[in-house]
Amino acid sequence: MESTGPTLLGIDVLWVATILAFFATLCLVFAIYTALSVRDPMAKRVKALNERREQLKAGITASTSRRRTKLNTTSQATDRMRTLLGSLKVLQDSQLKAAQHKLIQAGIRSKDAAIAVIFGRLVLPIILGGGMAFYIYGMDAFPDWSPLKQFGLAAGTLIFSYKLPDIIVQNKISKRSKEIQKGLPDALDLLVICAEAGLTVDAAFTRVARELGKAYPELGDEFGLTAIELGFLTDRRSAFENLAQRVALDAVRGVVTTMIQTEKYGTPLASALRVLSAEFRNERMMRAEEKAARLPAIMTVPLILFILPVLFIVILGPAACSISDSIIS
Repeated sequence: MESTGPTLLGIDVLWVATILAFFATLCLVFAIYTALSVRDPMAKRVKALNERREQLKAGITASTSRRRTKLNTTSQATDRMRTLLGSLKVLQDSQLKAAQHKLIQAGIRSKDAAIAVIFGRLVLPIILGGGMAFYIYGMDAFPDWSPLKQFGLAAGTLIFSYKLPDIIVQNKISKRSKEIQKGLPDALDLLVICAEAGLTVDAAFTRVARELGKAYPELGDEFGLTAIELGFLTDRRSAFENLAQRVALDAVRGVVTTMIQTEKYGTPLASALRVLSAEFRNERMMRAEEKAARLPAIMTVPLILFILPVLFIVILGPAACSISDSIIS
């Protein structure tokens, strides 16, 4: 079948346009179907709650027994790791406290997790580093590589496997700190409102934790724990210092310092927190403006690779088709 329409590089433009229009129509039909078939997001949740209520009425306790079995299994595995590390004399108290402090900042408060991190530092270099060394030297995996490259790969794998648990924990710490930093200005505003309403400090922290627990669960968790510590610790300063140790943020340390000073000298809490909240909001706005200022540089590569070629085709395509037809004819 001969082409009767304009062509570009031997391709019929009308056929290409027809195929593209067909796919565009399919996408449009799919979008309309997706928009019309939106389900109620609460229906599934209500159904799950009803099923759970029926299970509780029937006295089903399989989940509780399963959780208890899991805890016992975890405890046994931790005891074995602790025994092995103790027999090798690599379990030091300072190292264990440092690992526990990092895990607390990552939101993991289980003491058994510190044993797992230290055990991972011992076992992963043997498994990954030893496996890579056997693969390179035992199986002669890279015969074309120089001895320096082979040694560099084996040594790099060994170092990376040793640092892998710390990298994972540090990644969790950074993500959790960013989530807490997002909700800190709102939390300070609520603390100001609670302080002006006449609530005590522990009651204000409890209220803020309950109000912001859904929007910022990490921040609500920390404020709730601080409220509990304020309620039963004899020294309120210790509760604030524990909050600063659990969160790896300078902003939280500033809030803790302000709370300690107000407790010590009796200065107005609402005015100090209002100033801190304004500063944190200005910092958040500056970070947003910084990201917006980086957008032109970031969008340069996608603009050159994806947008400009399409624009040139749309603008110069008809002219090229006309020139090609005139030359051929």
